[in-house]
Amino acid sequence: MENQGRRSWPLWTAAWPGVGGRIRERLEDFEVEEVAAYEPCGQGEHLFLWVEKRGVGSEYLLRAVAQCLGIPVGAVGAAGLKDRYAITRQWLSVPQECAERLGRLEALHAEGIYLLRVARHRNKLKPGHLRGNRFCIFIRGASAAAPWQAILEKIRREGLPNYYGPQRFGREGSTLALGWQCLRGQLRRRLRPFQFRLALSAVQSHLFNDYLARRQEDGLLHTALEGDVMAHWPVGGLFRVEDVAAEQRRLEAREIVPAGPMFGTRTYPAAGVAARREADVLRSYDLTPAVFAGFGQLLSGTRRHNLIYLDDLQAEWEAEGLRLRFTLPAGSYATVLLREVMKNDAVEAVPPDEAEEE
Repeated sequence: MENQGRRSWPLWTAAWPGVGGRIRERLEDFEVEEVAAYEPCGQGEHLFLWVEKRGVGSEYLLRAVAQCLGIPVGAVGAAGLKDRYAITRQWLSVPQECAERLGRLEALHAEGIYLLRVARHRNKLKPGHLRGNRFCIFIRGASAAAPWQAILEKIRREGLPNYYGPQRFGREGSTLALGWQCLRGQLRRRLRPFQFRLALSAVQSHLFNDYLARRQEDGLLHTALEGDVMAHWPVGGLFRVEDVAAEQRRLEAREIVPAGPMFGTRTYPAAGVAARREADVLRSYDLTPAVFAGFGQLLSGTRRHNLIYLDDLQAEWEAEGLRLRFTLPAGSYATVLLREVMKNDAVEAVPPDEAEEE
């Protein structure tokens, strides 16, 4: 049987029991609002549409808007694809010639799609044109007797390991299993391009999680290593650690964070001790860097923050449970935070991703 590696990751707040509870019992229990990389400037050849969807998948949203406006689905721009089982708000873009047809979108109200605002901008919205997502999540049936303050305080003080959430890998790991078949040339059926990309990316995500878990288990999440690849926080370029003591001070000041590998053909290379640790991850799966060649841009590779900081993490108790409010960078998973707070099977049962990243 092929090596698919571990299926769970260490908790960051394992010293305390969670609050338990349930999520997503109602759509309004899970709200997500996109934090744009930039605001529309008010002029240009593109219309930016601030849209709310309720219980609607992202692919369906794009198709429905395109069909209503009489344009190809590829003409609808989006910075990121949002959760289906939630109330979400985000920007879409369409060509300016759609302006006189925007009234048609009222027909989508019956399907849970609402146009809230319109503005003009110079460019089409493209994947990645967002800073992050703002969440408001209600945990029903949570226990106020649990040490929830200690859990949240550790996360506020020390940050949160930036694991991929369980939905990234499909129900019972089905997307990941498919990805291993794709990577190793064992796939016996043709996949849609979207499925193929998602499956391969699940393997990259799994390898990153394994790398991050090893680092956490070795007590190295807040340690600069020789040859580490660092990223400026919250945004900025990459560089390799040469002066360990100097970069350790910057890491402790939250100026930089280690950036782990999304393995691929052009992943920014680590060196020294850090490079050997990354090579050990691949070796444990009987992989070499050469396995990522031949997939073009799909496995070009990148780097991902090992840690994220939640400066606006808030919690308040209501009659039926605990409400959390926080903002995550693009690509980070709310379910990773919920797993730390709840510590039960409810998080593991969330629906699989529709998109590569939230």
